[in-house]
Amino acid sequence: MEETDVQGLSVRAEGAGPTVVMLHGWPDSPALWDDTVEALRDAYRCVRFPLPGYDLAKPARPVSVDQMCELIGAVVDEVSPHDPVTLLLHDWGCFFGYEYAARHPKRVLRVVATDIGDTNSGAYLKALTTTEKLKIAYYQLWLAMAWKLGQRWPSLGDRMTRFMAQGQGCPTPPERMGWQMNYPYAMQWFKSYGGLAGVARVSKVFGPKIPTLFLFGKRKPFMFHSANWLASLGTTPGCAAYGFDAGHWMMTQRPAEFNRVVRSWLDRGATS
Repeated sequence: MEETDVQGLSVRAEGAGPTVVMLHGWPDSPALWDDTVEALRDAYRCVRFPLPGYDLAKPARPVSVDQMCELIGAVVDEVSPHDPVTLLLHDWGCFFGYEYAARHPKRVLRVVATDIGDTNSGAYLKALTTTEKLKIAYYQLWLAMAWKLGQRWPSLGDRMTRFMAQGQGCPTPPERMGWQMNYPYAMQWFKSYGGLAGVARVSKVFGPKIPTLFLFGKRKPFMFHSANWLASLGTTPGCAAYGFDAGHWMMTQRPAEFNRVVRSWLDRGATS
């Protein structure tokens, strides 16, 4: 195992072979990928690091979309200076990983995206019912407010964060969650740190231009992708989609099945 610091991010690399850079989401840590690293490390070099602000041992670190892409790029350039990498993404890791890949397509060989698809497409927004839109707004605004309140009352922000995570069935232990992790929701709803305007349309980049495997949980109150997205991936050479009988955190809810599907797709790409 190798460990290095890249612009304040603690980066860990394990295994040998083509590089897979793993990005987690809210409210998780690199530990989310423990089982997946074990399943891949004999043939792939697995790289992971906490998103800025998600290491609770360090000060809060909200960053803009531009800054996040710069940080991801610094890690990719450090761990694989010459060859493009595979991105393995989940939740907000999908959002930021998509944007990095859209800006630097020559540095990304392929993408395994988990549970967050074409959420910024018209097809997705049209497919949502009013009830689903209200549920999404409720949990996201709650977490955006937890970020705002946490800056003044950290214990309140932590309690709000843990309450919402527990309600969603998050596997991360409560003591490893904190209000510092919620700034992406403040970016989305309050336009904090430059907001999220102007990011790439996922459906126009992934699949058509970058080989993509999209994995999603079927047991959720609402989806984070459209039927159009699945149909597009299903008919694009080199791409695929697969649904699990699981929720948002399928890599911990169905680890053996998840790792089998990821490994099989990566291995096929490596030999094609």
